[in-house]
Amino acid sequence: MLFNTLLLALRSIRRNLLRSFLTILGIVIGVGAVITMVTLGNGATMAVQNQISSLGTNLLMIRPGQRLGPGMGGTSAPAFKEADAEAVATQIGGVQAVAPEARASATVVAGGNNWTTNVTGSTNTWLQTGNWRLASGRAFTPEELRAGAAVCILGNTIRRELFGGRDAVGEMLRVKQFSCQVVGLLAAKGQGAMGNDQDDLVLVPLSTLQRRVTGNTRVSTLLVSMKDGSDPASVKAGLRQLLRERRKLASTDDDNFNVLDTQQLADTLSGTTRVMTMLLGAVAAVSLLVGGIGIMNIMLVSVTERTREIGLRLAIGALEREVLLQFLIEAVVLAAFGGLVGVVLAAGASVVLARLMDVPFLFDPTVNLASFLFAAAIGVVFGYFPARRAARMKPIDALRHE
Repeated sequence: MLFNTLLLALRSIRRNLLRSFLTILGIVIGVGAVITMVTLGNGATMAVQNQISSLGTNLLMIRPGQRLGPGMGGTSAPAFKEADAEAVATQIGGVQAVAPEARASATVVAGGNNWTTNVTGSTNTWLQTGNWRLASGRAFTPEELRAGAAVCILGNTIRRELFGGRDAVGEMLRVKQFSCQVVGLLAAKGQGAMGNDQDDLVLVPLSTLQRRVTGNTRVSTLLVSMKDGSDPASVKAGLRQLLRERRKLASTDDDNFNVLDTQQLADTLSGTTRVMTMLLGAVAAVSLLVGGIGIMNIMLVSVTERTREIGLRLAIGALEREVLLQFLIEAVVLAAFGGLVGVVLAAGASVVLARLMDVPFLFDPTVNLASFLFAAAIGVVFGYFPARRAARMKPIDALRHE
């Protein structure tokens, strides 16, 4: 009986193909919008996590000042010194590597090309704390770090803008008033979590930057990489106590430095993108309800058009539940087919939009299956009232219908 009822429902849908197509259009759009929004949201969350992790593994960034953002590290907050980094590395447990960092903006020149970039001064541990790999060349030697030698390591953007496609190792690069030899090239990282180009930099020994560019011994940032399995809270507490002692802060004084945990930053940004994904998915799901109302309206029209057919079936012995099942299956088939088309269209749209937005495409079978089942459930909910109305018709009144 169920198979025959399904055939009757399909035959009725086929008789009115254009109307059936317009009926499921709301379901198609709703399912497609929900899946696309959730898929792109998951991709954006993954992109944020990847960009944050590219800063370094278990990384703490310590900067002068009482707050992050514009105005941090003002005149009231003294800069760090290289000795602070050495103290952190030797006196704090759970620390894997510490890198002092200072930066300055400068124009670099090679051949006939010039480029304004960030010149970063640090030690070889900077590569470890920031998860940087060398694409070619070498790191600085201990002698170069101690003497402040005129050597540098280039980011991929600098290599491309100044040297084109060739390997720049061994070439000379002028930074402000001094020339340095390129000894290494960094592997490309791409865009950072804040939209910045991580490859747009020139790395020189810290003493080289201090003597030849900035003219002071200030260190703007301490990069602290924690060991795997270490307790971040314990490490941060130890760091805070040590730096307060070294900066001679009284017990009543506020910290004149701030500690940024990149893992906390990743969790915060990921949580924000997840909330936005849920919000967008909920907004898109409203169109599913609109599609369900469309199905109910068309089914009511179908019941009215087929009143005599319903009366004839009831008159020759069809049960009420058989008539109800016929129209209910018809509504469910419409909604389920719309959901299936929406899933297919959403997959294609998600792939295209993910490439345009430069985020990973993450296929989530749970979301796709849930959206399809929800579409079918809408067919049951919104198809029940028309089906119930058809099943409760009186055969005599239905046969008299014009």
